[in-house]
Amino acid sequence: MEAAVTTCYRHPKYECYVRCTRCDRYICPDCMREAAVGHHCVECVREGQRSVRQARTVFGGRVSGVSAPVVTITLIVINVLVYLGELARPDLVDRFGMLGAASVGPDGAWYLYGPEFPELRTVGVVDGEWYRLVTGAFLHKSPADGTFWIMHIVFNMFSLWTLGRFAEEQLGRARYLTVYLLSAVGSSVLVYLISPQDTTVGASGALFGLAAAFYVTHRRLGHDMAPVNRLMAGFLIWMVISAGFTSWEGHLGGLLTGGAVTLALAYSPAKHRTALQVAAGAGTLAVLLVLVVLKTSALTGGAV
Repeated sequence: MEAAVTTCYRHPKYECYVRCTRCDRYICPDCMREAAVGHHCVECVREGQRSVRQARTVFGGRVSGVSAPVVTITLIVINVLVYLGELARPDLVDRFGMLGAASVGPDGAWYLYGPEFPELRTVGVVDGEWYRLVTGAFLHKSPADGTFWIMHIVFNMFSLWTLGRFAEEQLGRARYLTVYLLSAVGSSVLVYLISPQDTTVGASGALFGLAAAFYVTHRRLGHDMAPVNRLMAGFLIWMVISAGFTSWEGHLGGLLTGGAVTLALAYSPAKHRTALQVAAGAGTLAVLLVLVVLKTSALTGGAV
């Protein structure tokens, strides 16, 4: 008597004699997946992966099998591409740099903000250009402002690569990006509150936020704080030294925002961690936006 011909459950044209050790279906070589005992079919492997609990870091970030810091690399690429755009179109800084309030005359000349002069056109966050709170963090000083300023983007991208990789690994991509963007917005908001007529550009505010995140995460993990303290001291010293030619308001705003957000990420109870972290991020953003509204009201005399 001849044995019954068996075929693969996914490829009926293939004759085969091996079965999946989980579901007992016949599988061809293309559908075989090595297992601890025998072989599994692709569907059983997929089902097994769904049933395995995803590993997460102390802060709730998903542990990725991809070793490359994808978000950090993406942020660096965006900054560099925007910088190349600036070199081709220097007017991008005026259009998208962080600016709270300024006036532009019919001749195109820029003046200090003054709502009492109706013939002047108002520009900046005060005029509803809220996107400047974010876009200014992706612009940098051009070499046209002095050859020294090429170091602006070079130093910032080096710092982003150094700090960002650790933050991305520990916090996970979504939480890391949240800290970065909220730090950038917090940086711009403090500039708007204190120096609304200054135009500021650069990723420095977001980087000061990452420096604060670096400090908080190391302390939460119980690491040796001596090198971390030296790093933070360096950032604080630089903020003081550079106050004469950079925006200390932007640096401080990013530092405070990044530290506050990361504290919430690091110390949220595990039981309701994700919900509390989302609430903390949303709450921080809400506070920043309320401050913008209040400042705009003060500048415009109540008309927001």
